Amino acid sequence: MGLFSGQFANVVEWEEWNEEMIFWKWTNKEIKKGSRLIIKPGQDAIFLYNGKIEGIFKDDGEYDIESQIIPFLSTLKGFKFGFNSGMRAEVLFVNTKEFTIKWGTKGPIMIPTPQLPGGMPIRANGTANFKVSDYITLIDKIAGVKTEYTVDDVKLRITSMLDQLLMKWISKEGKDMFNLQANAFDISNGIKTDLDMQTSPDGISITGFNIMNFNYPEEVQKMITKNAAQSMVGDVNRYQTISMTDAMADGKLGGGNSTMGNMAEMMMGMSMANQMMGNMGMNNGMNQQQQMQQQQPMQQQPMQQQPMQQQGGNAAVPKFCPNCGTPTNGAKFCSNCGTKLA
Repeated sequence: MGLFSGQFANVVEWEEWNEEMIFWKWTNKEIKKGSRLIIKPGQDAIFLYNGKIEGIFKDDGEYDIESQIIPFLSTLKGFKFGFNSGMRAEVLFVNTKEFTIKWGTKGPIMIPTPQLPGGMPIRANGTANFKVSDYITLIDKIAGVKTEYTVDDVKLRITSMLDQLLMKWISKEGKDMFNLQANAFDISNGIKTDLDMQTSPDGISITGFNIMNFNYPEEVQKMITKNAAQSMVGDVNRYQTISMTDAMADGKLGGGNSTMGNMAEMMMGMSMANQMMGNMGMNNGMNQQQQMQQQQPMQQQPMQQQPMQQQGGNAAVPKFCPNCGTPTNGAKFCSNCGTKLA
């Protein structure tokens, strides 16, 4: 009798194929005579015996196990000694593609910042990429005790570490808290490196990490938007004063009764008041200077040479008093200050 005589053939394949599954284990079944192995595109089949890898098959297709697979599994005792009974072996099917997951912070992360004593509440979202990189480690740490492993399992592990990693890399090197998107590339690279260090011991590598958006509280986002708009306006001070006045008049600065909005409104109001006081002081100084300039010619006018008028055969009498500038009307003494005129 040949190998596996008197037994019904079966098909060894990924029966519960799902693109969101990382691996699936064909187990607790006998490999019988005439059995076939089916490997679909994007899959690798790993034959296990007593928990050890006996062979890895990566080319997709359909194979006769006895004639095409067994010759490569020379260390399997059941086949090596020509057992006629079926052999119980495990076949681990691994999804070889690169997986992409979407992530987002479950709640705001309080990032320490001098501007806000309690920290800046920030949310973020983006994508992460990973793939199986080490079959031996994967089997040793995960596949040895699990029959399947899904993308959601890896996603749960990644997201559980994200809050701490985001806080670490956002706070690092004093990045501009109000323009984090400009530093998204550096922050993403730092997080990718840290995540890979955590998942590689399980045979999974992080191949990419991307931050798509940083989301600020509504009040902070409005102020950031206004600051960006100011760079497009010539008279920044005037624009800022008008914007703050409109916001407070409409009751929209704080977006309601939020504490952050009230604090921002109070700070902006004080800034506007100081600016208005400065402008008033400047205007008063200019008005005083103009008044002095207008009065100066009048004070100098009596000192200028004035036309003289004759009074009969006597000495000439000036038309204006040389002391106070009052018209003389031909008199010999000034009617205002009494100065002798002739």
